[in-house]
Amino acid sequence: MTQQEKVTINKLPTGVPGLDEIVGGGLPEFSFNIIAGAPGSGKTTLAHQFVFANATPERPALYFTVLGESAIKMLRYQQQYSFFDPAKLPGSIRFINLSQVVLEQNLEAVLLAITSEVEKSNPGVVVVDSFRTMVRSPHADMDLQSFIQRLALFLASWEATTFLIGEYSEEELRDNPIFTVADGLFWLRQTAERNSIVRKLQIIKLRGQASVPGLHTFRITDSGVQAFSRTFGLTARKRHATGNKRLCFGIPELDRMLDGGVREGDSVLIAGSSGTGKSVMATQFISEGVRQGEPGIVAVFEERPEAYAERATSLGLDLESPQKDGMLTILYLRPLDLSVDETMHSILAAVQKIGAKRLVIDSLAGFEMALSPGFRADFRESLYRMIFALTGIGVTIVSTVEVDESSPTTSSACATSPSTASCARSWWSSKCAAAITPRKSASMRSRPRGWWCSANGWWTIRDSSAAFRYTPNAHSSRGWHRKIPDRSSRPPWGREAHFVGIRRCFPPPAPPHSLRYRSMPRRQDCPPRRAGGSSARTPGRVRAQSPAPRRWPNPPV
Repeated sequence: MTQQEKVTINKLPTGVPGLDEIVGGGLPEFSFNIIAGAPGSGKTTLAHQFVFANATPERPALYFTVLGESAIKMLRYQQQYSFFDPAKLPGSIRFINLSQVVLEQNLEAVLLAITSEVEKSNPGVVVVDSFRTMVRSPHADMDLQSFIQRLALFLASWEATTFLIGEYSEEELRDNPIFTVADGLFWLRQTAERNSIVRKLQIIKLRGQASVPGLHTFRITDSGVQAFSRTFGLTARKRHATGNKRLCFGIPELDRMLDGGVREGDSVLIAGSSGTGKSVMATQFISEGVRQGEPGIVAVFEERPEAYAERATSLGLDLESPQKDGMLTILYLRPLDLSVDETMHSILAAVQKIGAKRLVIDSLAGFEMALSPGFRADFRESLYRMIFALTGIGVTIVSTVEVDESSPTTSSACATSPSTASCARSWWSSKCAAAITPRKSASMRSRPRGWWCSANGWWTIRDSSAAFRYTPNAHSSRGWHRKIPDRSSRPPWGREAHFVGIRRCFPPPAPPHSLRYRSMPRRQDCPPRRAGGSSARTPGRVRAQSPAPRRWPNPPV
């Protein structure tokens, strides 16, 4: 059979955001479908959204209610959703109550009532809610199967798209012969995981087209049912062609270490202990992108967008104006029953809205805690799918994760998981005086660098092996700085005087006693002095005064 001889099956919109992507572009026209699930899982709401999306005066929709919810009561609750259009009642959508027929007569009379209404209206959509309530005795299952078989044949001859709604448990899914009649089988689940409620949708069966397999999360909001595909709605998208363009951080020495910046479409993981400046580096990455005309998105989980923008302002980085100009979006995602699919939907919507090229996730630890307990077990797999999908459309991702400074390679599940370390092009250890550890990019220079964080953000040091001392600069807005002595005139205590760290405070700290140093090593552990060097010092803490102080220029702004 040639392509021209095949029957073309039209696809109808489901009216549910995200569901068209899951079912393969829409629901097959004239199909016979069953929506099954436990009570309260969203079956009636899902059917109403399809009805309001496809009913027309020429091909109206008939909604038959049986022994469940009455039509008046149903309309009272359904009109609270935004998809409810009262103008379609009763011309395009008609509600018919069959409860009296079911109570007083048998299934044969119910079938006759439905066929007579269909012949009078010639509907395009028919819904029976709920057909399981018509079974009033255990031995009536065979009658119900015969009823559904005859109803399916009749409605197919009238070219109507049909939905039967029924309450079923998952144990009945395996060997129930009724499901063999259906062209499509939608299964809705609602489970309690600790203190969270998780709703999932599965397309168990759909004839004529390929649907996305697996369980898909969905949420019932004021707009009705909203589904979130496991493929994040990106299956039909063409992957972004990777090029040689590099996105810089706006930190001169760091950009030189990266040969101009991070390659476009890469994923970078910045790992470090609390207070080491991970968020500061990520903020500068976004700010530099905005300055170069590249829109960006920041997904925060541990602070409010206002606090994030205020902290950036204290660093001299303006994030308020780009938000007003549509160049930057700060997303706050912190419900405790969040799913990765739902998070990805919010990020993808923001990417499409402003055409974002840069994305910052701050942080992965906060992201994991914001998820429902059931999704935390699959966090690695879900995060891998999310990063792969976003980088595939050309978005460059910078993620932060907190690790234990004493053991950065083993202390964090986020840092060692395949979802982050494997899919990130670079894994950077953001420690004071032990700088950057590239993992996957051969072009990066892997020699460690030291760094410091001032009121103007990040600055890097060319060699972390040099000794450090602080000198106050009360007349400068940059606060306290670490001076960089060159190798020819290093302090007498040698390279063993390592810097402990600077407390990242905003505004910068003022008292000089807040700058601490590690204790000097024992004299027998120190290397021999250079010829002509000063006499040996008394072991102990580093003194604040140097015998030969030098003035060093301030870092470039």
